[in-house]
Amino acid sequence: MVPTRSDNEHRVRAYNRMMERVKASLEQNEKKTLGVLQRSIDAAKDKAVELGDLTREEADRIGSYLRRDLEDAGAYLADSGAELESWLQFDIELVEDRLWDAFTAAADQTKLALLELQERARLASEYRTGEVTTVGTLQCENCGELLHFHTTGPIPPCPKCGETRFARAPRRSRR
Repeated sequence: MVPTRSDNEHRVRAYNRMMERVKASLEQNEKKTLGVLQRSIDAAKDKAVELGDLTREEADRIGSYLRRDLEDAGAYLADSGAELESWLQFDIELVEDRLWDAFTAAADQTKLALLELQERARLASEYRTGEVTTVGTLQCENCGELLHFHTTGPIPPCPKCGETRFARAPRRSRR
């Protein structure tokens, strides 16, 4: 079943609200571990269900997208020592300020937790059509086409070949 525009908008809003809740939770916690990150995501999922924003199934799915994105960004920061702007592979001026603030704060916290688990995070970053992702660039696993996300949104099929599987685009070096 293909999600409708209304379904996609609902999922994008839920992802962004969940990211804000995770950011707030991580900022309040002095310990920076993957366990704390997971508990923060779980609490954000529970809050979304409690408020009636999402069903349990929707919250679990959105939470897995959020964890995937934060782990991927955190692994990149831990591996490269670079700024998140290079992970995005486009100008951060194209990203909403509020979204950027929430994502960078959560990703910086996640970086600390991911230093010990970089390889696991890299292997776990599979992206599929219909899932929701946040800002950044994905690459089609079939033809290499790049999809740039300037806001949180659903992942479409590849516009070039129709493939439904993607990975974060390889990082290019900044000059």
